[in-house]
Amino acid sequence: MRSRHWYRDTGLQARMFVVMALLGALYLFFMGALYAAGVNFLFILIVAGGLLLVQYYFSDKMVLASMGAHTVSPEQAPELHTMIGRLAQQMDLPMPRIAVMDTEMANAFATGRNPKNAVVCVTTGIMHRLEREELEAVLAHEMSHVKNRDVQVITIASFFATIASFIMQWGMWFGMGGRRDDDRNGGVPAFVIVYLASIVTWIVSFFLIRALSRYRELAADRGAAVVTGAPSNLASALVKISESMARIPQRDLREVGALNAFFIFPSFGKGFSFGELVSTHPSLERRLAQLQQLQRQMEGIA
Repeated sequence: MRSRHWYRDTGLQARMFVVMALLGALYLFFMGALYAAGVNFLFILIVAGGLLLVQYYFSDKMVLASMGAHTVSPEQAPELHTMIGRLAQQMDLPMPRIAVMDTEMANAFATGRNPKNAVVCVTTGIMHRLEREELEAVLAHEMSHVKNRDVQVITIASFFATIASFIMQWGMWFGMGGRRDDDRNGGVPAFVIVYLASIVTWIVSFFLIRALSRYRELAADRGAAVVTGAPSNLASALVKISESMARIPQRDLREVGALNAFFIFPSFGKGFSFGELVSTHPSLERRLAQLQQLQRQMEGIA
């Protein structure tokens, strides 16, 4: 049965539209710079496009393998399957695959290119630390990511940023394939134009994509709060997860740091001091404030 509580997050859709429009303008500038420099853009497109397709179609398998997670059957994890199955029904979603990662770190994530190929993964640490209602709220957060197709959107949004990063690493080599007219005429070498355009594209897209990532976390929090009808459960879960991070060795946190964008809570331990501007997640305080406001609204206080 489709949940009466689920709703289209117009705020998320508007933010995605604005960020994607800005990224589109940025990428048009980038392609224009490549064309003006005479770079063999088709070759770059084939290589970077191939990498993107591999990431898009096999991201679930690559992420699970890199995290050492394994899928579990209903017989192996009946409670997880029951909770996620109920959430999938409420949110009008296909039943995702369920995976478990054996680690003391309390966390969870969702991956997969679309709802039909989604995977929801939880750690053994989060199952040990959270109460049943709190775990259900975390799972609702991850299912909200699936509902909003966040993995798909971020992957597509990152396409030209991937190309820019690729050129930044191999800029000198690609520059040799460009026109050398500028060199002979005493102008700026083609590879310099390409390299500078790649740097600008990567930096600006980095901040835009991080902004989109932070908002999708807030949207997933809202989705979980609405579906479960209990924002306080997710707030309590986030606090417990945050507190547990301080007890995990920094070495273990660094090992999974590359996948922070997937987690419900970033694996930064004690002493994390990066500003929210460069973070994949909004601050805990901001998330708790939003959930508290939702709780008041549901109780008719605000």
